[in-house]
Amino acid sequence: MTTFVRLKNAQYHSKPNFMKKINIFILFFIVLTQVIIAQDKASKIRAKLFDKNLEEVLVVAHRGDWRNAPENSLPAIEMAIEMGVDIIELDIQATKDGELILMHDRTIDRTTTGKGKVSEWTLDSIKTLNLKNGCAIKTREKVPTLEEALLLVKGKVLVNLDKADSHFDKVYALLEKTGTTDQIIMKGGKSAEDVKKLYGEYLLHVIYMPIVSLEKKDAEEQINKFIEDMNPVAFELTYSSKDNLLPAKLSESLKGKTLIWYNTLWDTLAGGHDDDTALDDPEFAYGQLIKEYGARIIQTDRPAYLIEYLKKEGLRK
Repeated sequence: MTTFVRLKNAQYHSKPNFMKKINIFILFFIVLTQVIIAQDKASKIRAKLFDKNLEEVLVVAHRGDWRNAPENSLPAIEMAIEMGVDIIELDIQATKDGELILMHDRTIDRTTTGKGKVSEWTLDSIKTLNLKNGCAIKTREKVPTLEEALLLVKGKVLVNLDKADSHFDKVYALLEKTGTTDQIIMKGGKSAEDVKKLYGEYLLHVIYMPIVSLEKKDAEEQINKFIEDMNPVAFELTYSSKDNLLPAKLSESLKGKTLIWYNTLWDTLAGGHDDDTALDDPEFAYGQLIKEYGARIIQTDRPAYLIEYLKKEGLRK
């Protein structure tokens, strides 16, 4: 009788431990599943960039969701990811001690509570400052390092790194360290020859997109040269005049060869097709770029608004 009671008590006391192990296993499985899904999402977005006949439109959040959080901040990145953007554009500067941080300007005056050049501040000193929001009001947020940002986006979205070419050896070392080399997009106005010299074997992983001004007389020649020499996945095209005939022409000539990226940040980047105009006339601001000028990637300061428009038009799954 005593033996039975002891055995029964042992079984009773073992149940919580057993259930605890089950709960830990379930939690581990959920976390692992989320990681796999996130990584799969980034690889799917990358695959879309390489689809020369892409039907949907990819959305790029300029400096993250800066309308609801400080630009180039970790919350701005998180919010952009949560709303479902495909690519986040981030800016890089180097501190006095050579650390890479997220910052658009060469000075810290506009976006932080400090003053002076980024290059005159060490990382430790910059970390004592607070970021300002779009209304120049102090927030609780701190200036993030590039490494912190890369760890945050890992497996979730692609990232367009702006102003990174001056420090690209250091940038690439961080990409390898964080396992994010296949998530990075670089853009620039350099020639194909210079791009190959500058980035070399980095181009096996990092996506490079040429920026071509359609205001230049040799714009088409530049584009054809890049297609011949590098076969880029996309071009960022810019133009200020609404009378420019090249956007419509290139929509046809580049079809099936490469994707087209337009910026709607302000009116001189895409012939008056900008985010502010979209508030009154999204069909002109976004629709014409997509349906007549072949845009398959749009960088915007209003990512949530653009995503909503694309869904209504059946241009986003």
